[in-house]
Amino acid sequence: MNQIKIREVSGKQGTNEFIDVMWKIYDQKKYPQWVPPLRMSVYEALDTVKNPFYKNAEIKLFIAEKDGKIAGRIAAVENRAHNQFHEDKIGFYGFFECIEDQAVANELFKTAETWLKSRGFDQMQGPMNPSTNHECGLLVRGQSQHPTIMTTWNPKYYEELHDQYGLTKAKDLVAYIIAKEKNTELPPRVVEYVKRLRAENSRVTFRDFNVKDFQNEVDRCFEIYNSAWEKNWGFFPMTKEEFAFAAKDMKMILDPRMAFIAEVDGKPAGFMLALPDLNHVFKRIPSGKLFPTGIFKLLIGKKMVKSVRIVTLGVKPEFRGSGIFALFTYEAFERANRFGYLAGEASWVLEDNVAMNKPWQDLGAPLYRRWRIYQKALT
Repeated sequence: MNQIKIREVSGKQGTNEFIDVMWKIYDQKKYPQWVPPLRMSVYEALDTVKNPFYKNAEIKLFIAEKDGKIAGRIAAVENRAHNQFHEDKIGFYGFFECIEDQAVANELFKTAETWLKSRGFDQMQGPMNPSTNHECGLLVRGQSQHPTIMTTWNPKYYEELHDQYGLTKAKDLVAYIIAKEKNTELPPRVVEYVKRLRAENSRVTFRDFNVKDFQNEVDRCFEIYNSAWEKNWGFFPMTKEEFAFAAKDMKMILDPRMAFIAEVDGKPAGFMLALPDLNHVFKRIPSGKLFPTGIFKLLIGKKMVKSVRIVTLGVKPEFRGSGIFALFTYEAFERANRFGYLAGEASWVLEDNVAMNKPWQDLGAPLYRRWRIYQKALT
């Protein structure tokens, strides 16, 4: 028959059906690397009522069926905050999942493209789930690796589905890995360099994120975030409400010793957020549901996690150029050793961001995963 049907879904029931597509696509025996996400987290990312991102954005959800069976999904996203900041006309797609069938993928991409064209956009970029301030990128290198928390994973054939449709590379994002068993000692030249930097920058100090002063700490990090990333490719400012919404979700899994703030003369200059890699726990919750038993697996498993993902590292522009990025990476390495973490991933890093790539390269951390943001002209 080979009959392909695309239908739009909405509301609570439609959103749950859209989320459920992942469990229809991924066979965990065939794809043992896939980590089922927490359904409630995906729902929050799509919740146009409660998620403040959608106060200045719109999303449409589409599901593909082939011969009456679920075959894929895609979201089309209008991100007005991005377009206002960059003064462009880029529309986005995200939450892409598809069986290994080019015809199905083509129909999904075409559906998103048609909706974005109708909104007046002249280019499509993605995957964005739903923006660069959230999960984004298609994994094009590192499928054999266990994905870390809040990063995307997909089978290798997804890359061909994109290429064959005519989507091309816009930008790559990369990840570096530091594993204690492989790299227990830092290169001597790095240690000497950091010692010299510490002597020259005695005004720079690091402190733990103070969870007892959570809201004020979030406000300090928010101020750093929007100034630190302002000139990065794909960046657009988060509102204070959006930032607080994201921080609320991270509070439960935060290790304040691995979320630390740099101060210069007592004033916040930068912050690093390294989250325990709870994907190792989520793997044990195959349904993606916290209740009734998943919550216990999460609470018990959290204490056993020995790896982290460095999600964010940002420094205010006025404090750069003084080796502060190197001090941050060294501080992270020392803290990981001190608190018993055996491995860490730094991601995502823009492939052409020299200032952010160099500290990890100097530490001897190998680049081991790569995600791609695709683009296509809407003519």
